[in-house]
Amino acid sequence: MTDATHDRIPLAALEHGRPFADRHVGPMPAELARMLDVIGVGSLEELGQKAVPDTIREGDLQLALPEPATETEALDELRELAGRCTPHTEMIGLGYYGTVTPPVILRNVLESPAWYTAYTPYQPEISQGRLEALLNFQTMVADLAGMQVSNASMLDEATAAAEGMTLVRRAGKSKSPRFLVDADTLPQTIAVIETRAEPLGIEIVVADLSSGELPEGDFFGALLSYPSASGAVRDPEALIGQIHERGAKVVVTSDLLSLTLLRAPGELGADVVVGSTQRFGVPMGFGGPHAGFMAVAKGLERQLPGRLVGVSVDTEGNQAYRLALQTREQHIRREKATSNICTAQVLLAVVASMYAVYHGPDGLKAIATRAHRMASVLAEQLRRGGVEVVHAEFFDTVLAKVPGKADEVLAAARRGGINLRRVDSDHVGISCDETTTRAHLVAVWEAFGVSQGEVDALDAETADALPSALARTSEYLTHPVFRTHRSETSLLRYLRQLSDKDIALDRSMIPLGSCTMKLNATAEMEPITWPEFSSLHPFAPAQDAEGLLKVVTDLQEWLAEVTGYDAVSLQPNAGSQGEFAGLLAIRAYHHSRGETDREVCLIPASAHGTNAASAVMAGMRVVVVRCDEAGNVEMDHLRELAEKHAQDLAAIMITYPSTHGVYEDTVREVCGLVHDAGGQVYVDGANLNALIGLARMGKFGSDVSHLNLHKTFCIPHGGGGPGVGPIGVREHLSPFLPNHPLQPAAGPATGVGPISAAPWGSASILPISWAYVRMMGADGLRRATLTAVASANYVARRLGEYFPVLYTGEGGFVAHECILDLRPISKSSGITVDDVSKRLADYGIHAPTMSFPVAGTLMVEPTESENLAELDRFCEAMIAIRAEIDKVVAGQWPADDNPLVGAPHTAASLAKEWNHAYSREEAAYPLGTDAIKVFPPVRRIDGAKGDRNLVCSCPPLSAYEG
Repeated sequence: MTDATHDRIPLAALEHGRPFADRHVGPMPAELARMLDVIGVGSLEELGQKAVPDTIREGDLQLALPEPATETEALDELRELAGRCTPHTEMIGLGYYGTVTPPVILRNVLESPAWYTAYTPYQPEISQGRLEALLNFQTMVADLAGMQVSNASMLDEATAAAEGMTLVRRAGKSKSPRFLVDADTLPQTIAVIETRAEPLGIEIVVADLSSGELPEGDFFGALLSYPSASGAVRDPEALIGQIHERGAKVVVTSDLLSLTLLRAPGELGADVVVGSTQRFGVPMGFGGPHAGFMAVAKGLERQLPGRLVGVSVDTEGNQAYRLALQTREQHIRREKATSNICTAQVLLAVVASMYAVYHGPDGLKAIATRAHRMASVLAEQLRRGGVEVVHAEFFDTVLAKVPGKADEVLAAARRGGINLRRVDSDHVGISCDETTTRAHLVAVWEAFGVSQGEVDALDAETADALPSALARTSEYLTHPVFRTHRSETSLLRYLRQLSDKDIALDRSMIPLGSCTMKLNATAEMEPITWPEFSSLHPFAPAQDAEGLLKVVTDLQEWLAEVTGYDAVSLQPNAGSQGEFAGLLAIRAYHHSRGETDREVCLIPASAHGTNAASAVMAGMRVVVVRCDEAGNVEMDHLRELAEKHAQDLAAIMITYPSTHGVYEDTVREVCGLVHDAGGQVYVDGANLNALIGLARMGKFGSDVSHLNLHKTFCIPHGGGGPGVGPIGVREHLSPFLPNHPLQPAAGPATGVGPISAAPWGSASILPISWAYVRMMGADGLRRATLTAVASANYVARRLGEYFPVLYTGEGGFVAHECILDLRPISKSSGITVDDVSKRLADYGIHAPTMSFPVAGTLMVEPTESENLAELDRFCEAMIAIRAEIDKVVAGQWPADDNPLVGAPHTAASLAKEWNHAYSREEAAYPLGTDAIKVFPPVRRIDGAKGDRNLVCSCPPLSAYEG
C-alpha cells in the first residue's frame, strides 16, 4: 500500500478509454509539435488565427453538438436506433427488391477497406483490380441489355433515365422540345425526369402507351418501361419502330434480372437502356446507395455520361485497363460538359458485378425463374380466390384489382409482416424477388382473403406468365470470368487477386487535393450492413424506419449547426446532385419573386468543372470571373460583372477555401457584391474540411452549399462512389429544397421535386457520418480541421524549396491543401507531372491530384488522419524524386531513359534483360529495400491508344476458344 494518492489517475478518466478523436487524428502531440515548429507557429490555435481571415473566423465559436461518445457508446446508440426500425418483408417493388448478398462478397468487398477506401482510378496502373471489376460490370450490363457499350455505373435508376433523356436530345437530330414518357413507368423516375426537364425547356409528355399507339406531335425521344411499373410485360418492338420513324430515339428502362428471361431491349431496337443493379446483391438500404446503369447502341458511346472503363496496353504491350473518353470531362469542357456527374457508384457496381461472377449466367437465370414462378403461383391462387389479376403477362410483379379495398388488404398484409404497394384505392401491387418464400405467398393470400393454396401443386398446374414471343434465346455472360468462380474459394481468391493490384487507403496515404481521403473508421462502417438499416424499403411506411429517420434528423441538425445554415436536405446522392439541387433552389426562389430573367451564374475561372456543368443543367448561363495572380477572385472584374448583370444575375458559385487551397480574405465582399446585385451566393462545400469549428458558410454570406459527406464526413470513396452530397440553405431557400412524390416527409410541399430516386438519397450510409460527428464532438471536429490545415502547411513548408507552392494566403499559409508547381521543372528537364505521379507508385505512394486546377501542377491534401511518419514518407519520396529530376537535368540520366519516364516498374520488368541507364535497384527500391513496397501490376498505360480503339467490355467466350 502507498499513500501517494496524488499519482493516481481518477477512475472517471479511465472509464471510457482513449477518446475517438485521438484515434481519428493522426499526429500524436509530440509529432504535432514538430510539425508546428516547421510551420513556424506555436500552436494549432495560432495557426488558425494566422491562416484563417479575421473577416470570417469565429474565434469563440462553440458548436452546439452532443458531447463526444466513445466508439462503444456510439455503436450502442446506433443499435438502439436500429432497434426502432421494423423492417417487413418488402413486396412493394417499384425498383427495390429483396436480395441476398453472398457472404463472400459482403465480407470481402462491402466490408473490406481494400475496396471501400480506394479512390476513383485516375492512376490506372495502381487501380487495375477495381478497373477489371468495373469492366466486368460493363460487360454484364451490355450483355444483358443487348447493347454495344455500358458505362461503369450511374447514381441510381431515375437519374440514369434523366441522363438518357438528355443524351438522346444531344445525339438526335429532332428540334422538338418534347420528350415522351410511358405512363406505366416508376413514379420516382417520372418525377426526377420532370425535375431535370423543366430548367432545360424540355416538355414532358406522359402518355398511356399500353395500346401501342403514340400521341400526336413531334418529340425528340421517348422513354419506355420493360417490364412496366405495374408489372406488365409488353412487347415494345413495334412501338420502338414507330418512334424511330418519327425521327426520335428511344430510352428503355429495364430490370436487369428480368433480361435473363426476356429478349434484350437492344434486340428490340432500343437506343439507350437504363436501370438499376440493386437486386444483384445490393441491399435496399432505405433507398441506396445502388449502382444504376446505362448502356447505349453503337455510335452513341462517345455521348455516355459518367465513367467508362476501356482496354488498352502498357508500354510492354500487356493488356491494361484505364478510364476512357469521359474521364473528368467536366474539368475540360465545363459548361459544355455532357453531364455534371464526375463519379460513379463503384463499390456497389463491384458488388453487383461479383454477384454475377459468383452466380454466372445459369445462376442468374435460376434466380429470375424462381422469382417469376413465385409471382405466377401467387397470381394463380388469387384468380382462383376471385381476385382480378390485371395483367396476364408479367415478370415478378402482380397487379391485383380490389375495388375500394386496397387499404384493407395493405393493413392485413402488414399484420402478417408484409408491405405491399398501394397503387390506388382499387389496386394493390405485389412483387416477388430472390427472398420470397412459400410462407410469404400464403401470407399474401390471407391478406386478400383468399384460401391457402398448396404451392407445389399450384406450381405444377400454373403456366409461365411471360410472353413466349419475348423469351430470350441469345447468350449472355459468355466471358470466362462469369463461368469460372462457382466456389467460394475461387471467388475469394479472385477478389484478393484484384484488390492486391490496387493502392487504397489501407496501403498508403492518398494525398489528393480537393478529395479529402481521410480515415473511414471501422466503428463508423460497421452499422451499414445491419439488417435493421439495410433491409428497409424506401417507400415503406415511414414508421418502419423510425430509427434511421432519427439518424437523418440528427444529421440534418448537426450539419446545419456546423455550417450555419437553417435547413439541410440529405436527398442528393452525390456532390454533383447537391450542386444541381442547390442551384434549383436558387432558381425557384427567384421565380417565386417574379424574377424569371435572373439566369446568369458567375463562376471563377478556378472553380471545379462540375460547377459550370451544374449551372447549365439548372437552366443558367455561365459567365466566368477572372482570377488574379494570387489565384483569388479578381474583385474589379467581379464588380464589373455584378454591375453589368444587375438585372439578370442569379448566383455566383465559389469554392471556399478556394480550389487553389487558399482562404481568400475577400469572401465577405464577394458575397456582398452579389447580394447587392440581386443574386444568391452558392459556396461549394468540397473544402469544408478546412472550416469546421473555425467559420461557417451560412454566417459569412453564403445562401446555399452542398457538402460532401464522402469527403469531410468520412463516408469512404469506394473506388469512385458511393457519395452523399446534401445541401444546406438559409431560411429563405428552405421552401425550395427537394421533395419526393412517394414520401411527403422527405421535403417541403413547395420543393423543386426529387433530384434522386430515393426520398432520403443514399440513406443506408448516413450512419457513417452520424457516427463520425457523434464520436468527434465539437472540439474533435475543430481539432480535425486545424490538424488538416497543419498537415497541408507542413507539407508545403517541407517541399517548398524543391517544388514551389503556387498559391498561399496572407502570411504565406495555405488552407488544407497546397499546389506544387512543376511547370518550371518540366520546362528545364522534360519531366512532367505524369512522370512524377507514375514514379510515386514505385515509392508505394498514391499520387496527388494531377493538373487540376492548374495544368502542370500537383495538388496535395494530406488530411488530419495521416501521422507524421506517413507525411514524411510522402515528403521524402517527393524530395528523392526531385533529386532524380536533377540527375536528368545534369545529364547523368538520359531524358528518354530514366526512372521517371520509365515508371512505374513492375516486378516482371525487373526480371527481364536490363538495358537501362539506371539500375534495377534504382527502379524498384529508390529509398532502399527496407521501404514500403508495392509493385504495380502493369507498366505505364497508353490512354490515347485505348481511346482510338475503344474496347469497353470483355471479349466473348469464343475469343478464348480459337
